[in-house]
Amino acid sequence: MKIQNLVLIFIFFTVIACSNDDDGPADVVTRDVEEVKVENMEQIETFLETHYYVFEENSQNSNFQNIVFREIEEGDTDKQPVMESEFLKSKTVTQREVDYTLYYLQIREGAESVRKPTFADSVLVTYKGFSITEKDVFDNSPNPVWFDLTNNIVGFYEVMDEFRGSTGVVENADGTVTFDDNFGIGSVFIPSGIAYFASPPAGSGISAYEPIVFNIQLYKSIESDHDRDGVPTWMEDVNENRRVNDDDTDEDRVPNYADGDDDGDGVPTREEIDFDAQGNLILPLPDSNGNGIPDYLDSTFPAQN
Repeated sequence: MKIQNLVLIFIFFTVIACSNDDDGPADVVTRDVEEVKVENMEQIETFLETHYYVFEENSQNSNFQNIVFREIEEGDTDKQPVMESEFLKSKTVTQREVDYTLYYLQIREGAESVRKPTFADSVLVTYKGFSITEKDVFDNSPNPVWFDLTNNIVGFYEVMDEFRGSTGVVENADGTVTFDDNFGIGSVFIPSGIAYFASPPAGSGISAYEPIVFNIQLYKSIESDHDRDGVPTWMEDVNENRRVNDDDTDEDRVPNYADGDDDGDGVPTREEIDFDAQGNLILPLPDSNGNGIPDYLDSTFPAQN
């Protein structure tokens, strides 16, 4: 299913970021989170122990190869399971007080001189998503597309900061992208608890409680400032839970990252922070009354002259 048809109902819209809040479709019985976590981990680790990966030429884009996972057959004594790969890594991701193990293949981190994206940035990627049980491809973009990580599933954005982009990326007038061959390449194996859990997007082909896999190539990332208030979106995560949809200092039902006056004092955030001659944000942020709350989040203190 092409990204043009799927993106609005599928991978990067707001419900994805909060999919674990849903009880799921009426015909799906809501299961215990810990029970599903254990089941998913068994599915993922079984996959990693019984499959190896190869690179195949990509007929749709000759600039990069596809990662293809194949099951180890009897007699395949020369095939190394993914679980034993030197490129397989893992990290702990906490979602609603539940700790998940997120496995990922970091075949190439990317150019060392290039920034790593934060969980709230925009990234230029190619990718392929498939179910870990049936291996059915549910989404595929063989050509680079921009994604806003704030509207992504947790398991996807939590792995992006393990990669870097390419040293050279040029977006051409015809819509194509030219880049140096040192971009980040990898795969991520995502438990349903940090994916779609009981509520996969309608028509996606993903089953409830199913772990999924994404093959990813990262070419470039940009630090996002969604409301253009001068505070990068990742810094708007006041409660430091690596999500920005639930930070609303002035309780006006507009999250800080989309609110140009975060503390609701009538003074725009841009007027309560400082910039250098190049327009870069100066840190630490002003805290004029020394109460530990930056001025732009403190409605009790006016903007500085």
